[in-house]
Amino acid sequence: CAPPDVVVWPQAVGQVQELAALCHRCRVPMVPFGTGTGLEGGVNAVQGGVCFDLSRMDAIAELSLEDFSVTVEPGVIHKALNKHLRGTGLWFPVGT
Repeated sequence: CAPPDVVVWPQAVGQVQELAALCHRCRVPMVPFGTGTGLEGGVNAVQGGVCFDLSRMDAIAELSLEDFSVTVEPGVIHKALNKHLRGTGLWFPVGT
């Protein structure tokens, strides 16, 4: 396990953009973190850097029943999505 040098908790897209621009200018590695449900080790900060913990960005922005699509922020967990979908006839089976 290689921890990041710092963790930030942005709560809006604009904050993510500003932080990413700062990291890019300073050549600091960025490590995104959504909900921590993945098994691929993507949060391992092998070169240090800034971990963008996006778990507080958990809004469900748009649901289109016509084309079975939903727009969510990166911190939305499948249980919250399925709760939002309840009563629509849709279900998000990944991770359940």
